[in-house]
This record gives sequence, C-alpha cells and structure tokens, in this order.
Amino acid sequence: MSTEEATLAPRLRALLTQLPSEAVPITYQQAAEALGLTPPGTIQRVALALEALMHEDVAAGRPLIAALVVSRRGDLPRQGFFELAVALGRFPADPAQHAAAYRHELAQVLAG
Repeated sequence: MSTEEATLAPRLRALLTQLPSEAVPITYQQAAEALGLTPPGTIQRVALALEALMHEDVAAGRPLIAALVVSRRGDLPRQGFFELAVALGRFPADPAQHAAAYRHELAQVLAG
C-alpha cells in the first residue's frame, strides 16, 4: 500500500461522513475533486480508496460507506463495487439482484 493509499481512504471516509444526506450520492469525479486529487488516475485512486473502505466496513460489520459514490453514467457505483461486495459476502452473486442490494445498502448508510 502506497503512502497515498494509506492516507486517502481515511480522508475519503471523513469526506463521505460529512456529506449532508441531500448531497448524496456523489460521483467518483466529485469525490476526486473534493479530495484535491489531480490527474492522472484520479478515478482509479478514488476506487482503490473505496475498496479499502469496503474491506474496513465489512470487517467492522458496518454498512458500506462506499455506496455513497456512484458512476456519472447512472445512479449506481462502478462494476468493481459490486464485484467486491460479492467477494466480501455482502451482496448476492446474482447480478440481477445487485441494484436492489445496492439500494438497501445505501439506505442503511443513510440511516446510520
């Protein structure tokens, strides 16, 4: 893990925790800009930080705060979010159930 990765995940968690509920979800690009990241690879760096947060949240039994970040192409996170959520045992393997599982996870984060 690089120094940036080690510091980016806690900074991203702090950012997401402070967002008002009416401001979420945010896009990967908005997260990158709020964290002051500069190209190249800003979206990839946000995605890696979100994956670290997902591991932490599953280990701690918390809702996935990464659910607050979505793709600019829609209202869902990128495919990697779903793949990791399945790998971590949080989402069902059936892709047809992913959107519903995501909405449930997002509701839990917002309720927390």
